[in-house]
Amino acid sequence: MFPITVLKLLPFIEAIGIIAFCVSGFISAQQRKFDAIGVFIIGFVTAFGGGTLRDILLDRRPFYWVQHQNYVIAIFVCSLIAGTIMDFMHRVLPRRAMLVADAMGLGLFTVTSTALALDAGMPVFIASMLGVIGAAFGGVIRDILCGDTPLLLTDSRPYATCAFAGAWVYIVLQKIETNDIVSLIISSGLIVVLRLASIKFKWNVPTSF
Repeated sequence: MFPITVLKLLPFIEAIGIIAFCVSGFISAQQRKFDAIGVFIIGFVTAFGGGTLRDILLDRRPFYWVQHQNYVIAIFVCSLIAGTIMDFMHRVLPRRAMLVADAMGLGLFTVTSTALALDAGMPVFIASMLGVIGAAFGGVIRDILCGDTPLLLTDSRPYATCAFAGAWVYIVLQKIETNDIVSLIISSGLIVVLRLASIKFKWNVPTSF
């Protein structure tokens, strides 16, 4: 079964990931000068798109955002004043803080999505892929709606690769019956470290050509 201790942490984990990914959606929408509704849509799909696709594939209902409409309302309200929020965040928070928040969202969403897939009885490789989908595909949907080739497919710096590696670490730790919280911290922490290190040291994923 899905670890009860991790289940208790889900609201906190999801909140961090939702905030991080929603902000990245707001930034993309503002760069393209979308109106408030456009900002809301992009923020919403970035925050919930990956998790919703994961839940569709796992046949989980109701969707997370249906159960927790307060997040949806909060995103809508924030989209109305997105310009003010972005200006404030740019003044108060350095770019490094935003990168850390995004990396934390990637790590936590990957681990929770992988854990949900394992709990649903998925084979381990499929569970790792669903971990990546839950964490990264909101950004793919965001880029498509913004008229761009998904960054996941064009950015040479590891992103999905970090998520994939962390998902497998979580799976291995669960197989050897490591404490659930320890597994969560180690695997999500690894994703955060790998992602931030890839940015700092300009690591590139080898191409096929």
